[in-house]
Formats: sequence, structure tokens, C-alpha cells
Amino acid sequence: MIAVAGTIGTGLFLGTGKSLSEGGPASLVICYAFIGFIVYVTLLLLGEMATQYPVAGSFNAYTTRFFSPSYGFALSWNYWFNDAVSVASDLTAAQLVLQFWTSWNPWVISILAWVILVSINALHVRAYGELEYWLAFLKVVTIVVFIIVGILVNVGVNTEHTYIGAHNWSIPGAPFVNGFAGFAKVFVTASFAYGGTESLGITAGETKNPSRNMPKVVKFVFWRILLFYIISILLIGLNVPWDYPNLSNKSTTTSPFTIVFKLAGSTIAASFMNTVILTSVFSAGNHALFAGTRVLYGLSVVSPRRQAPAIFSKTTSAGVPIFALLATSSISILCFASSFIGSGQLWSWLQNIVGVSNQIAWLSIGLASWRFRRAWIAQNRSVDELKFYVRWTWPLGPYFVVISVAALILIQGWSSIFPKFSAIDFVSFYIEIPVMIVMYIAWALVKDISATKQERETPGDNPLESADESTPLIPTDSRGHATGRTSMFDIVDIYSIDLYKDEHVEDLSDELDDEDIKKNLQGRFGWLWKLYYLIA
Repeated sequence: MIAVAGTIGTGLFLGTGKSLSEGGPASLVICYAFIGFIVYVTLLLLGEMATQYPVAGSFNAYTTRFFSPSYGFALSWNYWFNDAVSVASDLTAAQLVLQFWTSWNPWVISILAWVILVSINALHVRAYGELEYWLAFLKVVTIVVFIIVGILVNVGVNTEHTYIGAHNWSIPGAPFVNGFAGFAKVFVTASFAYGGTESLGITAGETKNPSRNMPKVVKFVFWRILLFYIISILLIGLNVPWDYPNLSNKSTTTSPFTIVFKLAGSTIAASFMNTVILTSVFSAGNHALFAGTRVLYGLSVVSPRRQAPAIFSKTTSAGVPIFALLATSSISILCFASSFIGSGQLWSWLQNIVGVSNQIAWLSIGLASWRFRRAWIAQNRSVDELKFYVRWTWPLGPYFVVISVAALILIQGWSSIFPKFSAIDFVSFYIEIPVMIVMYIAWALVKDISATKQERETPGDNPLESADESTPLIPTDSRGHATGRTSMFDIVDIYSIDLYKDEHVEDLSDELDDEDIKKNLQGRFGWLWKLYYLIA
């Protein structure tokens, strides 16, 4: 339940209003569908690696192992920043949601929400799990109810008692609003909405029988998410006009979900929907704060070299990394800027930052998959040895993800440059690119300097003493391929990767589980068991 609803949050409930206002209904449906397909392919690539190597750390671990340790360092910090900014984004979103009822001191709301989230995460991890489960259940039920109500509103069960159909696609300005600039801006909002799907691989190291379960999780969970998104977005584009008052502006953003319930003629239902959206905002903030805290803690305890200060590894008696929690939540001070620039404008900027960060995560999965597959082939291992792979993603899957996501990152900020340059919008679209590059190069230099210093200080035989004219300048393996990593870019050599390390091996318990499932499906109540496995 948490896996399904964990990615359903402010991006869907509020971000769709911003997308509809800036790009129109056609841009909304096309961009969300295209991003959904990219994420689907990305999850298949991640599932391939996670099933073969079910280790803790998800795609960060695979990027470090198969692509570059320095890039993995930069990516881990980027992912922590993603979670920290997401908390600020969700607290700002809470202000927007509450404006449906009152405009009273939005910063007070943020303070109260911040205290609640930090208090929950400072308790035992069980408190996080219990809260997330029930909030996730509420979100899924609400989406189903919205789909039903949305269909009824469209066919005439609305305050005007008229059939809407595709009328809102032909009003002035629709279906594409603001031309190419408006179309391009929807991509980053859609990326914000789909953010978190890649975190499904984080549980790989703790999944029972990953060879059977990880492929199901990757494919089945994502199709359910895609189903919720595409149907909901289509109904929003059909029922809500792009120029609906206060749909999205500098001071406020109204959820299209709430608008649809208002169109159905029920103010009470609209208030209930807004309440559910508010709980969704808290759920998303709770999830981001929990994940960001654990990422920072992981960076502080990673071996052989810490990638964050040791203070972030200190935990309470309940096992909560309290200083990592405080550091992650401290970024939320950004939400108080809404008092000066407007909640709607601030949320838009934060949304851009998080959306680009999500795209960098997907791009990194594509890079890791590309190098993993090259290593697999270079070391003469058969594709049939993979425990899970989708044949149509070979060999173009990683190339599609890397090229398409890189193109989106570059073009989606078009509106910040043309027709008039906006420095703040430009920064919100592109700030993470130079930050990633600087952190990547800095860590590569630190590693290189540290390694050189260690070599000088470590006594031992000098290989140059026994060198002659036949000694190669670059160490090679038995096949003549250079081994190790290139010192300049810290790229992992595909011939030196140990593809057998951490590889999942089926054990007796996995086989017994498979036999039990097969027996249940073939039994008298096989159809009930099939329904159970489908849901569970």
C-alpha cells in the first residue's frame, strides 16, 4: 500500500493545476504520459539490477559500483537535497491547500506542520510506518472516488447539468497554452509528480525471494500508479478549463481535484477532498523527511571513507539519527519565504528544483544500467543468466533513458530564457547541474589526492624496481584490457567489476515459497489465492 500511494502526493493533487494553467489540457496529458513511459523503462532497468544484486542503497549503490564512485557521491548528496527541498515544498503546499478555507498567516501553518513532522520522525520508525500506511490507504480510496465523480461530472452530473465532453479542449487558448514554452514547462512538473517511483528499489536488499518478487513489484506497482495518474489527468483536462480562476498564480494554487468536486455541486465534498489533499501533503512531507534523514545517515557511515560528517551518524536510543533529522528538516526554512514572494511562486520554484533532481536520478539509473550491461557482455556472460530482464529494453533501454532525460533537462527551462530571460526561474531549472558537476569533480580530486598520499605512506615493494622494457605503462588483465579506474573522471572499468559479488543465489526457502504459491494456485480455492497475490 505504501509503495503504491507513496508517489501519489502534491505533484498529482496540486501540480496538475499548475501544469494545466501553464500548458493546457493537451500538454498536460502528453507530457505526463511521456514522463510515465520514461519512468516505466527506468524502473525496468532498475529492477534488472536490483533483482540480480539485491543490496541496500538502491540506484546510488549501482551508480557507484557500475559507473563512478565520485558520481555516486554527488548523486547521493543530490538525492538528500531532493528530499530536504521536498519537505519545504510540501510545507509550502500546505499553505496553498489551506487557502481554500482561510488566508490567515500561512507561515504559522508551516511552523505547526514542521513541528508535527519532526516530532513523528523523532519517535520510533514504527510511528512513521503506521502513519504512512493509513494515509496511503486514504489516498488510494480518494483517487478511485475522484475517477468515478470525474466521469459523472463530465457526462452531465454537474451544477450546469450539461454534458462537458471535450469542450474545454476547444476554448480560446486550448488545447496548447503558451505554445512550446508552456508545453516544455509541464515536463518538470510531471517529473515532480512521478518523483519517488525510483525509491521502490531501495527495498531490494530486504525483499524476500527478490528473483520472484522484485520484477512483480517493479512492473505491477508502477502500472497501478500509471493507471491512477493517466485516468485522473485525463479527467482533469476534460473537466477543468485551463483559465479557471485562481487555478495557479503567484499567490495561490487550487487543486483540480477540489474543483471537480465543486463542479459536482457539493461544497462539503469539495472540503472533504481538500482535507484529503492536506493529509496527502503531510504524508509526502513525512516520507521525504524520513528518506532524507536516512540518506544523510547513510552518507555518514559509509565505508571505507565517510561522505558526510560523523555527527550525522549519532542516533537516539530508539535508533533515530537525530542530527541527520534536524539537518534535513532545517532546509524547510525556505518555506517561510512565502510570506515575501507568495506561496504559489515559491512552490513553483521548489517544484522545479525537485523535478530536475528526480530527472537526474532517472538519468543516473540509465547510466548505471548502460555500464552494467556493457560489463556483463564484456565479461562474456549470457543475457539468459540475468534473473530478470525485459527483452525489448535490450540494447536501447539505457540509451533511451539517458538521451530523453538529458534532452528534457536542457529544454524544459525554455520559458526562463525566451521570450524574456528570468534569472530566478533559470536558476530553479538549472542550478543542480553545476552543483552535481562541482561535487563530482571535487570528490574525484579528494579521492585521488588521498589515494596518492596513502601510496606514499604505505611501505612495501616498489613495482618500478623490477620493471623492464616489457612492463606495460598501464596495468592490464590476462586479455590485455586496462584495469582499474581512469584517474581523471573516476569511471569504473567494466573489465574489473566483480559481477559475482553480491549476486543473489536462490536458497531453499525461496524454492519452498515458490512451491507453496504454485500449490495454492492449483488448489480448490486457486482463484481466491490468485486474487490475494494480485492485491498483496
